[in-house]
Amino acid sequence: MLAQRALLRYDYSSSVDDEYGSLSPYELRWRARYDVLLSNGYRLRPRYKPGWKPSWLGTNTPADECEDFIQPIYTNVLDAQRVEDHRVVCMKVVPLDSDEFKIVRMLSPTDNHRNPYNHCVPILDVLSDPINALNAILVMPYLRPCNNPNFDTVDEIMEFVKQTLEGLSFLHSQGVAHRDCWTTNIMMDGQELYPEGHHPIRLNWTPDYSRNARVLRRSGHPVKYYFIDFGMSSYFEVGQSPYVVGAKGADQDPPELSDEVPYNAFMLDVFVLGHAYEVDLLQQFSNLDFLQPLISAMMDTQPERRPTAEAALMMFHNIRTGSKHDEHRRRAARRGESTTGQVVQEAVSVLRGFVGF
Repeated sequence: MLAQRALLRYDYSSSVDDEYGSLSPYELRWRARYDVLLSNGYRLRPRYKPGWKPSWLGTNTPADECEDFIQPIYTNVLDAQRVEDHRVVCMKVVPLDSDEFKIVRMLSPTDNHRNPYNHCVPILDVLSDPINALNAILVMPYLRPCNNPNFDTVDEIMEFVKQTLEGLSFLHSQGVAHRDCWTTNIMMDGQELYPEGHHPIRLNWTPDYSRNARVLRRSGHPVKYYFIDFGMSSYFEVGQSPYVVGAKGADQDPPELSDEVPYNAFMLDVFVLGHAYEVDLLQQFSNLDFLQPLISAMMDTQPERRPTAEAALMMFHNIRTGSKHDEHRRRAARRGESTTGQVVQEAVSVLRGFVGF
């Protein structure tokens, strides 16, 4: 109730001293949640603290050089810091009666976390939304995009493919089709790569937004990849038909997408993930051609001819076992690079591996 009254005190059209200090309507909602979240052990950034005044006002510092100038990307997602250990977490507001809420809770039990194939983002905490009793606030680990920083070696890419195929196989074994498993919904725990941390919005900067963040490479600092955002996902009971309709999603290339003709949601996932490999890996790097048979199979225009996620994972293991190990350790060569450029970058990659970052 206190948070609801706090929300009403703020005029969505108002600004704090000037246009640069104004909060958007959805930011005002986060500010109205500030005190309740803090009482539950989570602190939002200074921008959302009630009574906040822009730090650049009355100074010669440009607004866009100040940390509290930075706005979030999504309306219902925001970073926070866990008070007890200063760990950065991610908060997402979801309706209590949504399929997303039910699915993420189902996929997050402790027993499932012990399954090495489980690459679903874990739920650390569930809070009541103080400004809307029909919503819940999911607290999850803070993750960053799966391809930021860029892949450096072939082996790093192979590990990404392995983990994502494991994750999709696990999802399907639990009766869940993601239905939007594009790379925008695959993220990684990058804590090992950023020993000094990084800003949750400006990813290549330090947490205080004062300088570029120091980053290590994946080789020697393994990361785990996670599927996120189950807002379009479907759950099927044992024996229930997996056929659905719907043409939404980041990937619009699957030939079966339709708002009228039902299609197999599991086979859609296989196509989308295979297409993600094609666009973000095969088309970007010149020495990954050995993955082409797997990708072609996953992207077969006839859904019934595609391998299941489990079969695709087995295909990948066979490809990995049959390819030369030395090739895995080589740098992932960007398409379009000159021979000289490849030699130079290969030397740099070896040097980085030698010195440990």
